Parts: sequence; structure tokens; C-alpha cells
Amino acid sequence: MSTAAVTSALARSLAAGEPTVDAIYERAARTLGRPWRWLHSLALRYVETFGDRTRPRHREVVQFLLEDDGFDCALAEYRSQIAVAEWLAEPNRMQPVEAARQWDLPAIETVGDLARWLSVHPAELEWFADLKGLCCKLNSPKLHHYYYRILAKRSGGVRLIESPKRELKELQRRILSSILNRIPAHAAAHGFVKGRSIVTFAAPHTGKHAVLRLDLENFFPAFPAARAQALFRTLGYPEPVADRLGGICSNSTPRSIWSKRPVGIPWEPWRDARTLYARPHLPQGAPTSPALANLTAYRLDCRLSGLAKSAGAVYTRYADDLAFSGDEGFARVVERFSAHAAAIALEEGFSVNHRKTRIMRRGVRQTLAGIVVNRQTSLRRADLQLLEATLTNCVRLGPESQNRQGLPDFRAHLQGRIGFVEMVNRTKGRHLRNIFGAIRFE
Repeated sequence: MSTAAVTSALARSLAAGEPTVDAIYERAARTLGRPWRWLHSLALRYVETFGDRTRPRHREVVQFLLEDDGFDCALAEYRSQIAVAEWLAEPNRMQPVEAARQWDLPAIETVGDLARWLSVHPAELEWFADLKGLCCKLNSPKLHHYYYRILAKRSGGVRLIESPKRELKELQRRILSSILNRIPAHAAAHGFVKGRSIVTFAAPHTGKHAVLRLDLENFFPAFPAARAQALFRTLGYPEPVADRLGGICSNSTPRSIWSKRPVGIPWEPWRDARTLYARPHLPQGAPTSPALANLTAYRLDCRLSGLAKSAGAVYTRYADDLAFSGDEGFARVVERFSAHAAAIALEEGFSVNHRKTRIMRRGVRQTLAGIVVNRQTSLRRADLQLLEATLTNCVRLGPESQNRQGLPDFRAHLQGRIGFVEMVNRTKGRHLRNIFGAIRFE
């Protein structure tokens, strides 16, 4: 048997189950036909390399074997006596990290199991996962998995809303409810987490000497599909299953949607967005994207929490908004701290929008995501007065008179603004809700 065939077969067996020395030794012995003496030391080196890491891909194990001198010497001496056993027909086994064993995740060990779990035909599974990136090459919108809406940012950039079509959205909701929602988010993450909100994001920073706010650029498209697939391998899913789960939750935008640049969007941001969204990424609009973003940003949250603790500060994150605060000691080093935090974000694959970085000391209004945190969580008086005036004019003059931006669902827009107030100030929110109840919508 050729060296490449033996290496590939052994790599598949090594990654198929538990990464313990005894289990690795047993699988390798069954794969290569007999318990060679050199397999025990190979198992030790494998566990040392991959034992505490995310479940490796097949190509990573192949590379490990090719670079292992002991395996190379053994293969050169005994290759003629090695016969790969039929045991390879057995499926890969779930191989979760230690923490994932407590999360009651569904066991899905083959692509066929995944298709049955999602209640789709295997061919449909391949179509929705789109691992070969075929959809981005199709010009027909009927064959695309998403509806697309291009928006211009106030900063001059481009935001793309990608809303999955009904069939794909159902698959994503199944993955969200049965897998992703069972995984706890980092304590610092407050966006899209049950029981947490924008208020819990801002509350830890009340009454502090200095508050630092950072903003991450292109939050959802900054997560490549490979990171989502790596997360599913961490949960224990074999590589073929993890790749398809990640494929269902990610997207590459078709070239055809970028064929006509909308009026008002400059050429340079348009070109940058076209390049950014062409890569497989988490789509903003998919039900799985917020949870996946929080989970794949876990290492970022760990590092920034540690940095904040070392400076005597507090750290919280709401989606792409990062907040740090502390007392006098933190206030003295906040500029240098900001540079360190931005460097960590860059190392983790994110870029900080430095134009939105704010250092707010006690002498100025300290706001996080629209909430004032100088003494307690509250809203800006001018914003409350403006909203109350808008609602009052809606009662007197009709809602169309106040819809100056031409919003298609002005009623939902007002309800959203009132709901935001209710989260922060229930008494004021109840007052505004009563005014809203008197508006006559057609």
C-alpha cells in the first residue's frame, strides 16, 4: 500500500474518537492490522499535539504524521507489512471538549445522520451547506438562499442585510434551538443572550471615573465560516458534519447583487464591501448568526476580561460595542489601555473603528449604546422629550405627519423606541405607552 494511502487512513482513524493515548493506540493498531510497538509513542505525541485542542481536521492530522520522524522511520521499515483494515468503514464518533459534555447536545456522527436530523434529503443538505460555493456564482435570484438588502452606513461604509429564505431559515432555527442555545455565552457578552440586555451591558459602568468605548468594524462578516466550523468541531462533531453545520450557518454573497452600485454609496466602500462579503461569513439576518458570533468571540471576551481585570477595570460587550470602565487607577492609564485592547481585537481577527473610540471621564456625559451611565442608567433628557413630542404630535396630527423619513412600518418603529425606553425607565416607558395607545393608525 502506498505511503499516502497509509497516512490518510491512519489520520482518519486517529481523529475518529477520544484523544486519549489508549484509545489512539487501539484505533491505530486496528487500522494498521497489528499492535506495532512504535504506535504507543506515536499515540503519546498525537495526544500531546491535539489532546487539548479543537478536534483537528483530517489535513491537520495528515500534516502531523508527515512531519513526525518516528512515523516516517516506522513507515519506511514496515510499510510492506502494513495492511489497512476494514475498520475504517466505521463512522467517526462524537469527540467533544470536556465542557461540551455537559451541554446535552444531539449526537450527529455522519452526514446521513445530519440529513435525517434536519429532515432533508442528503442532496438537499449539500445544496444548503454549499461547501463548494456554487450559489455565489449563480445569477438567478430564485436559486439564491438569501434575500439581500444593501444599506449605506452613516460613516460612509456599506452594510448588507442577508435574510435567509424559508427552507434555510428552518434549518438554521433547528440548529439554533437544539445546539447553539444550549451553549452558555461568556459572562461579558450581553447582546442576543437570554436574560441579558442593553441595560445589563451598561449597568456595570455606572458611577466610574472613566469609561472607554470601542467599536468593532463589520462585526458579522468579520467571522469567517471556518471559525463556525471550528466551533462545531469543538462541540465534538466529526469534520464532515461540522463543515456542513457551519456551511448552513454561513454565506458567500453572489456576484450579481453587486452589479449595480446604489446612488449615494461611494465607489471605494462599495468595492471593499464586495470583497468582504464575497468570503464565506456569518450573514447579518440569519437566526444563527448572533449566537455563533457570541460563541466564536469567546476567546476575545476571555482576553479582554483578563486585560480589564489586570487594570482594575470592568468589561462588557454588546455585539460589536465594547465597554470598559474603572476608577482613578484605570483613568490614569486609559489611553494606553485602549491601544492594548485594540491590539488584542486585531489578533483575534477584528478591526477597531478608531473614529468611534470614546474616552469619557466624569466631567462629561458618559453614554453606552444610548444609555447614560454617569450616576445610574438613564436616557438623555433631550431624546425622551423628542420622543414624547413625536408621539403627542402623532395623536394630534396623525402618524403620517411625523414619519418624515418615510419608514414603511412607522408603527413598529415607534413601538421599538418605546420598548427601548421601557427597558431603562419603566415609569417613563409606561407614560409613553399610554400616549402611543391614543394614536389612530389607518
